[in-house]
Amino acid sequence: MIQILFALIFTEMALIVSFVFKTPLRKLVIMCLDRVKRGRGPIVVKTIAGTVFVVMAATVYNVVAIQRRWIQDAEVNPTDQVLLAKHLLEASLMGFSLFLALMIDRLHHYIRELRIRRKSIEAVKKQNRIFEDGKPPVIDEIKVREEEMTKLRGRIKQLETQLEEKSKEVGSAEANAMALKKQSEGFLLEYDRLLEENQNLRSQLQSLDRRFSHSESKKVM
Repeated sequence: MIQILFALIFTEMALIVSFVFKTPLRKLVIMCLDRVKRGRGPIVVKTIAGTVFVVMAATVYNVVAIQRRWIQDAEVNPTDQVLLAKHLLEASLMGFSLFLALMIDRLHHYIRELRIRRKSIEAVKKQNRIFEDGKPPVIDEIKVREEEMTKLRGRIKQLETQLEEKSKEVGSAEANAMALKKQSEGFLLEYDRLLEENQNLRSQLQSLDRRFSHSESKKVM
């Protein structure tokens, strides 16, 4: 389970990094996500995300149950410590994977919006150049064209403002992606530490079992 979650997180991080750099891989990823969001794709994705969320909630409930048992029994069981560390790691990885999936969805949405805005700005600028180059002989038609040019210039300013806002949002999303990368490195270090603690606890359990068996053998003699 933990290995699968780590593989999922690394895959999601690779997708986020592909969004950050403008490469042919970025176009391929965007095309794939566009196809996923068509037809029944969103329903399947939401179903998987809901299942992961339910499993995460169940894992958190197990963590709370173990802590309550410690409070009631007033003693710490080494087996419960191992289970608690395992459940905490699984819940953290599942929550982190859901957050990365949300980041991928938002980045894809913002990049598509930026492409649409840029195309709209280019079309409006092209129309504006056509109107500026044309010289109608009739005065009324000139006035009409000037009014249309004024409206188009206002539309261009509005689209440029929206483009700047979307660019800032993409920049902040890219910064969040880099921060998530650093956070995942911290999770890896924590996972190594938990594995080491798990091995120590197992060795303690084995020593306790040997002592218990030795004491039982003495009682029988």
